[in-house]
Amino acid sequence: MSCGQAIKTWETKNEAVAEEAEVVKLYAQVPPITKLDNSLNTLKNCEQLSLSTNCIDRISVNLNGLPKLKILALGRNSIKKIEKLEDLKDSLEQLWISYNQITTLDGLSELSNLQSLFISNNNIKSWAELDKLAGLPNLKDILLKGNPIYKDYDNIEDARVEVLRHLPNLMKIDGQMVKPAEKEAALAPAE
Repeated sequence: MSCGQAIKTWETKNEAVAEEAEVVKLYAQVPPITKLDNSLNTLKNCEQLSLSTNCIDRISVNLNGLPKLKILALGRNSIKKIEKLEDLKDSLEQLWISYNQITTLDGLSELSNLQSLFISNNNIKSWAELDKLAGLPNLKDILLKGNPIYKDYDNIEDARVEVLRHLPNLMKIDGQMVKPAEKEAALAPAE
């Protein structure tokens, strides 16, 4: 199914005009959406767009027609790379992209308003990937569990401290508030 068809189906089901809607949920379409297209750029008032649980393998269009978008949900797809989100740099606050096949955190550095990044159950293997997020001044909440990055840690507390070594401004990791002792441990020299 195309995004345009999914939008039309949404309009019929919700008896609303998608172009005027603040929340558009196109998740779990039957048949699934396989490719993003420019019809998404007609959603000029959309603040929350859900495209989760489809068969999308890449972010294939710039989303320059979504100036108000604050929450983008792309979880449970087959996305391998985060790209083409630059046009959302002034508005996007939350990116929900868990349960994909992402290996790198490239493509996020310009999202200066990003507050929450839910990227659990992907294929992030290197701690250096977190350094790519260090320039995001508003990032306070990250969900990383289920990534190979944690595989060398016997307990989650040590992994959380390592996350804080790379992203000291976080307030929440994997759904749990950061504890003062964890912040202290992250500031101590690594053993």
